Amino acid sequence: MNLGINLSRAIRTTAFRMSLIYLVLFGVSVFLLLSFIYWWTAGITTLQTDDTIDAEITGLSEQYRANGLAGLANIVRERSQNERQSLYLLIDPNRKSLAGNLNAWPEVETQEGGWLDFPYQRPVSGKVMTHEARGRHLLLGNGFQLLVGRDIHERMRIEKIMRRSLLWAVVLTLALGLIGGLFMSRNLLRRVEAINRTSRDIMAGDLHQRIPVTGGDDELDQLAVNLNEMLEQIERLVMGMRQVTENIAHDLRSPLNRLRSRLEVTLMGDASDVDYRDALQQTIDETADLLETFNALLNIAQAESGQLEADKKDFNLSALVRNMAELYEPVAEEKRMTLTSEVAPGITVFGNKHLMSQALSNLLDNAVKYSPSGGKLMLVLRLNENRPQLVIADSGAGIAEADRVRVLDRFVRLEASRNSPGSGLGLSLVKAVAQLHCADIELEDNLPGLRVVLTFEEQ
Repeated sequence: MNLGINLSRAIRTTAFRMSLIYLVLFGVSVFLLLSFIYWWTAGITTLQTDDTIDAEITGLSEQYRANGLAGLANIVRERSQNERQSLYLLIDPNRKSLAGNLNAWPEVETQEGGWLDFPYQRPVSGKVMTHEARGRHLLLGNGFQLLVGRDIHERMRIEKIMRRSLLWAVVLTLALGLIGGLFMSRNLLRRVEAINRTSRDIMAGDLHQRIPVTGGDDELDQLAVNLNEMLEQIERLVMGMRQVTENIAHDLRSPLNRLRSRLEVTLMGDASDVDYRDALQQTIDETADLLETFNALLNIAQAESGQLEADKKDFNLSALVRNMAELYEPVAEEKRMTLTSEVAPGITVFGNKHLMSQALSNLLDNAVKYSPSGGKLMLVLRLNENRPQLVIADSGAGIAEADRVRVLDRFVRLEASRNSPGSGLGLSLVKAVAQLHCADIELEDNLPGLRVVLTFEEQ
């Protein structure tokens, strides 16, 4: 029952239909090819037979002209005794046989050119058999006639075998092609069913499932590899969304509770206008922090989803870095830090200028925030092996090597920065912007401090 169902499904597959179409085309091609071979072979053998008969007719005609009727009769008698496949008959005006190995003149109509096809009787292994022959007759004058022919029974038998072989070859070709089509369809159906089964498991919530790869490196394997990469990306996004949801619930619960508590306490007491104003101002400040967090999440989501691909264009990265250096120099001086910038001119990249500006601002904010008073900051833009490279370095506490990958995730804040303002989204946005611009991001030790390196694609 299961085999019948699988066979029925295999017949309905596109692969089987395509195999059937190719099978029909191949069968027709084989039939035409074998038919041509049969026609050519049969034509050659027929032509050889006719040429042999014509040659004998010509030779006997010359003998008749040279030696007369008696000489011709002697030659016919001699050839009739030696030739097993050649047929001869010399008759007088009364159709009486004068010489030859045929008993009587064939009772068939003579075709154009004196050709005639006729049956005749001949002994074979002690039995009289009817064979087919082809011949040509010659009018000698005064009513005498000569018939020269060839036994074509063997040729016709071979042609019959060839026709039967042609039929069986076509039938076997179609049968083997049909079996091959079913086998291919069942094999393809198994692989497609594996994809469907994996898809159903994923839709049921098992995001760890992957499509099996046979290792044959064919089109379906390439499709499976691409789909698996897509599934991994989807799993990362889903897991990231879950993590973001959990982090939002964890990190935003406290600010929202503080907002509500502050407002409730203010309303419960006998507060003055100054108290109300102070409470509202603190509420506005914390609301701004919340909005900043949500905007950062929105920017990260847009960068990772590819929604901003249409907004990408070439922009002058050198000019942007110079502007950011001029913008942060007063901030660094205010905290008694030194900001040194080295910007190579004329470097352009293809991307989103606004997001790149925000990512660079986040990196400079972190450098200023986590560097001590009197520290040194460095902002460098250069070409490294024809690839634009952006370096932001500080002299702060830096990040331990074990935490450098984890710190790029959303809402991750190390113990050293727990008491500092922030949402833990700055480096996540930098990572998302780097991915949008096909840039590599590396966090290195600046001895002391942190060194962030963004390396873009080759210009």
